[in-house]
Amino acid sequence: MNRQAHAPAEFAPAVQRTRPVATGHWRAFLAVARHLNFRAAADELALTQSAVSRQIQALEDEVGVALFLRHTRAVELTGAGAQLQRAVAPALERMDTAVRLVRQTAGRRSVAITTWASFASMWLIPRMEAFQRDNPGIDIRIDASDVPVDLETSDVDLALRYSLPGPGTQGGQRLFGEQLAVVASPWLLKSGKPLRTPADVAQFTLIEAGDAHRSQHLEWLSWRRWFDARDLAKLQPERWLYFNYAHQIVQAALAGQGLALARMPLIADALASGDLVEVLPDHRIDSPLAYWLLVGPRSAQRPEIKAFCAWLEIQAQATREAIGDVPDPDLNDNLD
Repeated sequence: MNRQAHAPAEFAPAVQRTRPVATGHWRAFLAVARHLNFRAAADELALTQSAVSRQIQALEDEVGVALFLRHTRAVELTGAGAQLQRAVAPALERMDTAVRLVRQTAGRRSVAITTWASFASMWLIPRMEAFQRDNPGIDIRIDASDVPVDLETSDVDLALRYSLPGPGTQGGQRLFGEQLAVVASPWLLKSGKPLRTPADVAQFTLIEAGDAHRSQHLEWLSWRRWFDARDLAKLQPERWLYFNYAHQIVQAALAGQGLALARMPLIADALASGDLVEVLPDHRIDSPLAYWLLVGPRSAQRPEIKAFCAWLEIQAQATREAIGDVPDPDLNDNLD
């Protein structure tokens, strides 16, 4: 009796195939690979054993190699079969998970927001509890990224952006502008070093964005601009401490690691709570940058979007009052 493994007929080295393989073939393949038994796989899939066998044969024809060795009473994965199992199993699981999530959220009201990480963590997220409490039937998805999202083509409803007024803010609503203030933790100020004049900041570590001098956008936020406005162009601090993001700069200031030139809208809450202290309050500097709300054209009329925008305007008004922001009417394009 021949006890050697039996493989399917020879696979021609044949022309390389590029068409996609049917998902059903992959599901049959994974079932057989799990059970190493065609009958058990057929029971799992609620198919006949011959139907499963035909799907595996079709898959092997598509791939061009044998995926299983058929023994007399057992099935064994070939090397190619094991390689495909490792790749295909997680991919199908991710797809199934995505389908489950889509089914769970189908018919639910939701608001998808794109903004950047520092604004999300320092301004938006701390306020979200109030909206969720008053609107329990609305789901919120926040996509925090520095890459601008096209509201015309994406599935995002709202964009919260930080920008000069221009083409990127056309049709948007200006939420608030900003000033920059010198801030520190209360216990850093207890170090005994004097901090009464602008030149005194040189006795401290100064914290700023690591790429502040690489773009005109961030140049407005730099200590060097603050120095120049006070005729201190040659001033050098005790040391510099650089970070990539605004929330990292503020976190370092909260930890007492130095003085930060921080954006008022993002630190208003920390100032109100006393976690940060504004030093040299007569030496704020204005920034031409502002914070904007833009609504996707396909989302504007949905009730949940209108509810979120109304809530956002209330929050923005509170921030304007907290920082003393009086916007230029020419820059305030309200949404219809």
